[in-house]
Amino acid sequence: MAGHIRRRARTASRLRLVAIASVLVGLVLVSLRLLPGSPFESTAAAQWGQAGSSDSRGSDLTDRSTRPPPPSASPTPPPEPLPFEAKELDLDIDGWYAWSVLDRRSGEIIGSDNMAETSTTASLIKSWIVADFLRRSDDAGQTPSDAKLADLTKIIRDSDNERTQTLYTQIGESASIKRLLSTCDLTDSKVSSDLGWSRTELSPRDVARLGNCIADGRAAGPTWTKWLLNEMRLVRGAGDFGIRKAFPAAEAKKIAIKNGWVDRVQEQEIHVNCLAIGDTWTMGVMLRYPINKGYDYGMTTCQQITRALQTPTP
Repeated sequence: MAGHIRRRARTASRLRLVAIASVLVGLVLVSLRLLPGSPFESTAAAQWGQAGSSDSRGSDLTDRSTRPPPPSASPTPPPEPLPFEAKELDLDIDGWYAWSVLDRRSGEIIGSDNMAETSTTASLIKSWIVADFLRRSDDAGQTPSDAKLADLTKIIRDSDNERTQTLYTQIGESASIKRLLSTCDLTDSKVSSDLGWSRTELSPRDVARLGNCIADGRAAGPTWTKWLLNEMRLVRGAGDFGIRKAFPAAEAKKIAIKNGWVDRVQEQEIHVNCLAIGDTWTMGVMLRYPINKGYDYGMTTCQQITRALQTPTP
């Protein structure tokens, strides 16, 4: 019995030694896995060691010199400058003239000192008359017939006066011009109630605003704006003069226009007016001069004023 007890005691002692040895070996292996540079170093330990740590004062002990710099935000490119610059013109022009340019991106307006003075529009106002009809038709859920659209094309491209008068009567005559003033936020212009559409008075500043009103869709509405601008790019014949003629041909064909020209026998004057719509700008030029100079004088002078205001190309 005594021998059996001693054997059990020795077995228990050996088991305790094995357990203690196993624990010690485990601790050594763990230490080696945490030791930087050790062949037993674990991936987790290596990552932990690289992740940065702080001492008891909270100071960052990570070496940041090996880190790539954070990506920098791309700078916003400056907007393309307008093809015009504000300047005093010193041109040998007989009569009264004024001009204005509107930046469609910012709404900023530049112009001559007298850009708020008004003059009669003649056919330039046809751009609004057609736009007003198209917007109101769309608001009423009506689509103009092909025949009606053909009439509108004649009004814009060929400046047809008879069709214009018919349309002007249809949309309420001076009531349409009142809608122009409110819809396009015009500040200088006047309604000529009893004298017809040709006697509507706009300023060059309001002509530029009208162009912007057409370009941004307020005038003709979302359905018909693109159609109207395309028709204005296709102006032809006697009405194709002025602002866009100062641009290279490839650029000129992208510019929408509507011009006006009329001899005022009562005043012994010719009134010539130019409206143009570019991608980022609109422009209005208006002239009054002695009737004996003829139409060509005003048409070429409108182009001359535009060219004088253009930013020089490098």
